[in-house]
Parts: sequence; C-alpha cells; structure tokens
Amino acid sequence: MNHSVIRFILGYVVGFLGLFLMLPVLVALIYHEAVWFDYAIIAFPCLILGIINSYFRPNKFSFYLKEGFFCTGASWVVLSVVGALPLYISGEIPHYVDALFESVSGFTTTGASILNNVELLSHASLFWRSFTHLVGGMGVLVFLLTVIPLAGGDGSQFNLMKAESPGPSVGKLVPKLKNTAQMLYLIYLGLCALEFILLLIAGMNPFEAINTAIATAGTGGFGIYADSIASFNVACQWIVAIFMFIFGVNFNFYYYMLFHHARDAFRMEEVRMYSFLTAISIGIITFNILGSSAGIFDALTKAAFQVTSIQSSTGFSTADFALWPQTSRCVLVLLMFIGACAGSTGGGIKVSRFVLMGKAVHKELISYIHPRSVRKTRMDGKPVNHDTIRSNNVFFGTFMLIFFVSAFLLSFEDLDFSTVFTAVIATMSNIGPGLSLVGPSSNFGFFSDFSKIVLIFDMLAGRLELFPILMLFHPQIWNDLFSKRGSKELKNAGKILKQ
Repeated sequence: MNHSVIRFILGYVVGFLGLFLMLPVLVALIYHEAVWFDYAIIAFPCLILGIINSYFRPNKFSFYLKEGFFCTGASWVVLSVVGALPLYISGEIPHYVDALFESVSGFTTTGASILNNVELLSHASLFWRSFTHLVGGMGVLVFLLTVIPLAGGDGSQFNLMKAESPGPSVGKLVPKLKNTAQMLYLIYLGLCALEFILLLIAGMNPFEAINTAIATAGTGGFGIYADSIASFNVACQWIVAIFMFIFGVNFNFYYYMLFHHARDAFRMEEVRMYSFLTAISIGIITFNILGSSAGIFDALTKAAFQVTSIQSSTGFSTADFALWPQTSRCVLVLLMFIGACAGSTGGGIKVSRFVLMGKAVHKELISYIHPRSVRKTRMDGKPVNHDTIRSNNVFFGTFMLIFFVSAFLLSFEDLDFSTVFTAVIATMSNIGPGLSLVGPSSNFGFFSDFSKIVLIFDMLAGRLELFPILMLFHPQIWNDLFSKRGSKELKNAGKILKQ
C-alpha cells in the first residue's frame, strides 16, 4: 500500500475539517454563544495538523483501488469521530456515543437523531449538524479532488472518486476527472444557493433558509425545529419537496442539460424510472390518505413531500406518516429500499441497480425461451459489461446480508418488529425516520449503546456503498498497512515530529 499517500489524504481531510469547524465558530460569535470556544479548540489543532501535513507531500501519488477504498473508509471514520467532539465537550450531547451517532448521521446524510428536543441546541450546533450534510452529500474526497493536486493522474483520482460516489459506476463528464469533480460541485452548490434564495422569498428567515437548503442539498434531513418542516408555510414545503426530488436525480442529467446534450439527458433510463416511481407513489398515497386530509390539495401536498423526502433519502417530514394507512406505509418502506439515482446525493440501493437487476432477470428469462440467442444488456442505449452486472448482484447480496445481521443484533433490544426492521433500513439507506418507535415524531435515543454502534456502522456502510467500510475490517488491509514498509514510514514520521 502507498502509505505516504494515505497519510497525505487523511491529513488533508483533518485540515479541511478544521476549516469547516470554523464556520460554527463564526455562527456562535454572531449569536453571542459561549459554545464558540468548544468548536475552536477542536478546529485549531485540526488546521495545524493539516498545514503541517501539506509540507510533507508524497514522492509518488499513484495508488490503486485498495488504497482508494481504505482512504475513503478511514476518512469518513475520522470525520465522524472528530466531528462529534464539539457536540460532546460543549455538553449539548453529554454522552459521546450519542454525539458520535449524531455526527455520523450528519456526515452520511442520514438525518436520524438521538435528540428529544433539537431546539435546545445552540445556533452553532444546529448549523454544524446541517453543514455536515453539505459536506457528506457530495463527498469529502470528491471535494478534495476539486482543490488539491494529485499528481498520480486520473487513474489514482478515479480510485478515490469510485470509492465514495454512490451508484454502480462512475464516469467522467469531461476529459479530466478533477474538472468533473469541480463541475459536480458547481451544480451542487448552485442548486443549493437557488433553493436558499427561494426559501427566503417564501418566508423563511436567513438562518432557517440556510440550514434547510444545505440539509436538502445533501439529502440529509436534520431539522432545526422539533416538527421538522411542518411549521413552515405550504410554499416552503413545496419548494423543499421539489428540491428534494431535484437532488435525488443523477447529476449527469443536469450536466447534459446545461451543456446542450438534452438528448443524452432524456435517454437516461434511471432518471425516467425515478420520475415514474415518484409520480405513481404520490398518486397512490394521495388517494390513500384523502379521507384523513383537509381536501385533495392537502393530501397531495403531504404525499408529494413525504414521497420525495423518503425516495431521495432526505428524511424531512410534515406529517407523522407512521400513522398513515397500511398501503401508504408500505409504499414508503419500499421507497426506502429503492432510494434515489446513482450519482446524486441520495441514498438507498439506487434506482439504477433495480433497473439493471430487472434487465438481468429479463435476459435470463429470454435465455430459457431461446437458449441459442445472444443478447446484450443495455443501459441508456449502451451495452453493460459483465463486471457491472456481477458487481450489481454482489452489492444486492451484501446489502441484504448486512441488513439481516443488523436486524438480528437489534432484536436483542426486545422491540417490536416494525421498529427494528425500519430502524435498520432507515440507517442503511440513509433515510432517517422509520416507523413505529423510530417514526418521524420520535428519535433513536432509546437504543442501547451497542445498538447505536450497529446503526452507526449501517449508516457508514450505506453511505459508502458497503465495501469501503467493510474493507476496514479485512485483516489483509491491516497486514499491508503495518508491513515493514509501513513500520519504517511510521518511524520516520516519529523522527520528524521529535525534530
């Protein structure tokens, strides 16, 4: 393994985390909150480490998928562990496992919370929770690719981006991968800024608008009020619903639309299926809850908001959908599994994987009917290679294995099946709220520390597409990391620190 590159990237992650932590320091100073000090004492050491790290650039930047996956998994663990410290040392979340749960939920854009009354938090902590969604939505390493020069070429950069980007495949929109990452971030931040402006016009104050916009952009769902979005007017709710849908779309679609490739944009089968599932789900739920709503528009508003919230994996709520009829709840649980598009900020298994699975099943049936026929699986008019189909099948199997093991481990809490089942899928798919005891009007605070750690693993595994986190548990990785070469580098690092 290229230890120097791993050290360099992790050092940059810590440095940028220190820079990010200065933002809640600024918010605390604006609102005259003493909590600024608790953020500052974490931010400054991170910044110093990042600056020191920048002076020790690796001689060789090239690395492979193994290093890319390890860097990704380790970076997100470091982000979560350090990002939880201000919440813990400030006393706003006095138990560290709870603070870690909140931090992981923020960075993975899950939005599940252990807090009984979020409104008791300081403005700085409310902003920090929302801002972690913005960082985690597109990915911290994708962000790093936009600002740091990796001299190893697009091959090494691709291994980082592939490990962090959601979906069965990662491609370049423009010739250089760094430019692709920059283009994605421009679209991401541009849409976020547009939502912020529209929410201001619709009646939110600046603090409400910025928190809601960045939580929507990352499809995270941390609210700054106990009732999530329900206290805002209908115009704000529709704006948030529309942007939740928008951020659940593959960002390639927006690139094609912006740069005059509309034909390629509308050829994307995943986006068409995502739109169809959203529309049909809204229709079913609207008529299913019509009897308990104040008219057709009220039912449509609630249905549209919750469908886009669940399918995009944002997790905002305007109603306690755990109390809705069985059909509506069933639709929402199915959407929890399916999730948003690949290449979006949304979670879930991803629409593209289900589309590919459906095509694979159809191809298998045709081979039974016409044994001698030779058919290629196509996606968006292009042939899909066998490795993509194989990795898709492996992902499904691994996802369900982790799901069942996690549900079994949570079963020792002696809770009802609906709570256990939806708690696991809500964290693995990075949704946030589930049903029953983990519904939108409840939280995850009642779980034991052991169960919270299981759910923390599920959130990280779900956000990172399983394998970067699983790789951290493989013995061979640690054997390579602490090989003779690795030990030598650790000794050299120790000498440098002593000097």
